[in-house]
Amino acid sequence: MENRQDVYNWKLTDLFKSKEEFHKAIAEMKHNLKQIENYKGILCDCSENLYQCYHLYEILLMQFDKIYSYGMFNYHLNMADQEGIKLFKEVESLSSEFSTATSFITPEITFMDENVIYQYIKEDERLKRYERDIKDILEKKKHILSKEEENLLANYSEVFSGPENIYDILTNAEFKFGTLKNDEGKEVELTDATYTKYLKSNHIKVRKQAFDLMYKKYSEYNNTITEMYLSNVKQTTITARLRKYKSSLEQATTHDDASIKVYEALMEGVKEGLDINYEFVSLKKELLHVKEMHMYDLYVNPFQEDEDKISFEEAKEEVKEALSILGEEYSQLLNEAFENNWIDVFEKPNKRGGAYSAGVYGVHPFVLMSFTESKRDVSTIAHELGHSMHSYYSNKNQNIIDADYTIMVAEVASTVNEILLSEYQIQHEENEQKKAELIYELLEMIRATFYRQSMFAEFEKEVHEKIEKGENLSAEDLNTIYYALNQKYFGKDIVIDKEIQYEWSRIPHFYSDFYVYKYATGISAAICIATKILHKEKGFVEKYINMLSQGCTKKSIDLLKMVDVDLEDIHTYKITTQFYKDKIDELKNLL
Repeated sequence: MENRQDVYNWKLTDLFKSKEEFHKAIAEMKHNLKQIENYKGILCDCSENLYQCYHLYEILLMQFDKIYSYGMFNYHLNMADQEGIKLFKEVESLSSEFSTATSFITPEITFMDENVIYQYIKEDERLKRYERDIKDILEKKKHILSKEEENLLANYSEVFSGPENIYDILTNAEFKFGTLKNDEGKEVELTDATYTKYLKSNHIKVRKQAFDLMYKKYSEYNNTITEMYLSNVKQTTITARLRKYKSSLEQATTHDDASIKVYEALMEGVKEGLDINYEFVSLKKELLHVKEMHMYDLYVNPFQEDEDKISFEEAKEEVKEALSILGEEYSQLLNEAFENNWIDVFEKPNKRGGAYSAGVYGVHPFVLMSFTESKRDVSTIAHELGHSMHSYYSNKNQNIIDADYTIMVAEVASTVNEILLSEYQIQHEENEQKKAELIYELLEMIRATFYRQSMFAEFEKEVHEKIEKGENLSAEDLNTIYYALNQKYFGKDIVIDKEIQYEWSRIPHFYSDFYVYKYATGISAAICIATKILHKEKGFVEKYINMLSQGCTKKSIDLLKMVDVDLEDIHTYKITTQFYKDKIDELKNLL
């Protein structure tokens, strides 16, 4: 009889049969790294050099993908194991060698006459395979500085990351928030990791204590964090100007394969849909039976009772049933993932926390999670397998250089799966209390991902624009901007507590300028796609799978247009807010 336990663990022999084979692969890769360095300084001398270098680069990427994954996976399975640590350090060192050895490719293509490069592509058919990557380098040419200037900026890169590094140390290592009394009346320490848990408490005193303690600490360091953040913003705006972008927003959206139009359409779409968010906030207040609802009451699910437990086998079947709507081939791949060791399922001593999916080119995706028999874990399975299927289709249909996809589309497939699962669970739940809980969870996900992240995005846009105009901003200015945005986004049925003015200072994503808007565009795209799948629009699943198969062969905006999603069109965001409204109505009809 098959040992089911074996099915729940990664089979790393799919990567390398033994450690000897792994080390042999490293030796082969190091040999190839020496070979590729022979093209340094002569890369663009002729089409043959350009092709041979790229061909070798493709081989190196495939070698490195397997080697690095093997080292990382071994380490993540037991982060206290000395052999695993040593293995991971070895592949990290190899990563550095790889970057150094191939660092000449982009600048040599950049500083070559582009007409010559295009002539090479025209005369050598083999270069068509790498045309997309070469063209991407040439497109960015106008924003590349001279070799001396690029070298100067590179030398300052560590200094530029200073504000974020200081912020991380201060808020993660040095902040102590104090203690509160939990649901059982026990004195416990508040940490950043447990903050959300206490905000979801059914006891208002617990929620308020957590909220007050958190923002008391951030208020004490308000001036210091302001200086860190503004230094980061100034560094970004100066770099954007040096690189001949009209603004730091243009720099960020261009880098994302997006456009300023995407950002503006999102902001406009959210603005038009604010009344719907006010409606949900008003419904929250009604469901909580409170005279006054405060910012610390936002995260409670009023329908949640004791959490149901679910076995992995049950969770697996639920995910397969929910996603069967994506067709026979997709279902077969899900079976393969579950039965052929794509997923390392359960908690183990010293195993890395959290969850991720890593698609290994030429092998298969690997999913890490720590299943605890919680119903929430079912959503994690669906989410991570969304990433896995995206990687599978992309890797199967594209060479390794073109198989990677941008952050702009990375969360779409995973969120589509979450929505499909959520709708399946709602439809098949007979208990009205549990059905209401599920609808509420879906509404919360949209509120937190679409509206909240858009509010963050609007804050960033306003701050960057003021800095670019030469305005001097103080801590009070940032607090005022952020407080006003909370008033705008939440409406009049909630007390906008004065402490919320400090919330901007605890958002680490603000140190990755203009990152958060991609969460809002991602869920919008996912809702548009999932809605069409649920309505069983003829031929749409095939269009969707085709889009997942493209890797980065098209710009992110054009990829999504393949499935009728236009991120530059306000209509996309109106579909999102209408979906949100429909779910609010569905919940109201249950009450």
